[in-house]
Amino acid sequence: MIKIISFKICPFVQRVTAMLEAKNVAYDVEYISLSDKPDWFLEISPTGQVPVLVTENGTVLFESDAIVEYIDDVTAPLQTDISPEQRAVNRAWSYQATKHYLVQCSTMQSADKATLDDRIRKLDASFARVEKQLGEGSFFAGEELGNVDIAWLPLLHRAAIVEKQSGYDMLAGYPKVKAWQQAVLQTGIPAKSVPADFDQKFSDFYLAERTWLGRGANLNEAPSAPAKSTGSGCCG
Repeated sequence: MIKIISFKICPFVQRVTAMLEAKNVAYDVEYISLSDKPDWFLEISPTGQVPVLVTENGTVLFESDAIVEYIDDVTAPLQTDISPEQRAVNRAWSYQATKHYLVQCSTMQSADKATLDDRIRKLDASFARVEKQLGEGSFFAGEELGNVDIAWLPLLHRAAIVEKQSGYDMLAGYPKVKAWQQAVLQTGIPAKSVPADFDQKFSDFYLAERTWLGRGANLNEAPSAPAKSTGSGCCG
């Protein structure tokens, strides 16, 4: 069985585990602490980052893009009859998601509304682009779940938790993206692709007292002193 080495709230890891869940591929997970990385992990991970996938043959793979392509190579595709051109388009739209994972991480850590408003502009631009691309179907390519949906899943899942816990909706103004988010959540894959205590771990880091979102996204709150950065909290 393949093995995933993970940090519990890493969006890049969730992209990989979501792909495995969508394809019904069995896997084991070992969680590590990024603040105290074990020596054995540093020996096998060239970058010292998660995710890492260890194949059944013992080969170590790193970088989520490469891992997802490997999973695609050794399993049946989520979407059938995809042309090379469409696969390239899908990779491009997947990249539009993954390059904003750390942007979302940073945005959620904002100590005050002014900082959040400044940081979220890049996310807004990304959501606006995909809003124009989405059609009438439940998913990116219609009624069939595909790789692009999996790539965007971590962003959509985290936005849902933030809205539930703080009342702040990152997707406000993007009705198609909002409907897409609900369709992705209803597959059950987001919940299956994270550990049982994910919501609590996520909230403890991103929705803590030090963040504006953690204080309930109080619109009447006076600006506070910037909180000390604790890193991205993602995968490094």
